[in-house]
This record gives sequence, structure tokens and C-alpha cells, in this order.
Amino acid sequence: MIKGLIFDLDGVLVSTETNHYVAWKLIADELKIPFTEKENEKLKGLSRADSLSALLDLGKRSISHLKFKTILDYKNKIYLKSIEKINQSNLLPGVLEFIKEKHEKNHLLAVGSSSRNAHFILKKTKIDHFFTCVIDGNMVKKPKPDPEVFINASSGLGLPRSECLVFEDAESGVIAAKKGGFHVIGVGNLKIKDSCDYFIKNMGEFDLSSYEESI
Repeated sequence: MIKGLIFDLDGVLVSTETNHYVAWKLIADELKIPFTEKENEKLKGLSRADSLSALLDLGKRSISHLKFKTILDYKNKIYLKSIEKINQSNLLPGVLEFIKEKHEKNHLLAVGSSSRNAHFILKKTKIDHFFTCVIDGNMVKKPKPDPEVFINASSGLGLPRSECLVFEDAESGVIAAKKGGFHVIGVGNLKIKDSCDYFIKNMGEFDLSSYEESI
């Protein structure tokens, strides 16, 4: 029986992908690195530092450690400014209804995200109280595709991995969940359809009881 549900944040619960893209695009332009939404796909699910490293690799650029840190801080300021007015309307289709129902039925809910702003976003969208455990980018030593974030989330719920489902929209997250021994539900991103255990377009499509019967 599935007792715990672990959600990635961006692209699964809330739509902030455009905000990330705009911030990275601005930085890429300043570094004179060609960057489009296609290249941005490769950053999904990565930590901020890993995203910057990937961007620099794309442009075959190297920078000092100090400049690297300065750019990370700059990107975060751009991003935070862009989500100041984020609210419950930014939740993705089916999310609010799904987590409300599962919470009321005593399923344990957790967030496992590379974002260092997860707590801020959950509070702004007024869904933070549904989650027993929130593991974000500030709380792991190894970001996705390492499974640490999901392992810590299942531990925070007090549940074995076999009793948890992970919901992900990024390839790095699917890899992390699989490495950790979790069943993983792909959400929204067709590029991960073949690598996850089950795929849905949005949370409103997912029937937990039917899935439990299939495993």
C-alpha cells in the first residue's frame, strides 16, 4: 500500500518554469551564450549551481569561483523578484484538489525539490500546511540525479521507500527516484514518458487506487 507521496515542486505542483527560463536567459545573454527554451529543458530538475555549470558548458566558458557565486546570487534575486506575486492560481491543474483529498485520507505528503525557495513558494501558494516534510536544495549535499532528496523525504515521512510514490517532471528527477528505489510517476513532460513507471499529463489524471492495483 502507498502511504507517502513525494512531489517535485517546479513543473509538478506549481508553474515557475518560465520564471527560471527568463532568469537564466538574462544571464546567458550577459555571458553571450546562445540560450533558448530548448537548452533550458536540460536545466530542469538541476540545482542552481548545476544549472549554471551546464550553461557554462554550453557556452564553453569558464569563470572564477567568485564570479560563479556572484552569478548564482544574481540569478536567485531575478527569480525571487519574478515570483513575488505568485499565488494559488499558479498551481498546476488538479494539484490543489489532489493534495487536499490525499491529506484528508491521511496519506503523508512531502516535497523533494532542488529549489532553494521551496518553502517560500509553498507558503505563497498556501499549500505548505499539507506537507509533513519539505526537503529542498538547502538540505541536501548531493542534488538530483542523486537520490538523496527523495531518500531524505521518505525518512522525514517515516516510511520505507516501497510505500512512497515520487512525482517528477524532469529526467534528472526520474533518474534520482529510480536510483533511490522509488516508483516514479512522470508528470506533464512527454520526454520522460518512457523512463518513468507511469505517466500523467497533470495531477488531476492520477488515480492512486488504480495505480496501487497495478503494482
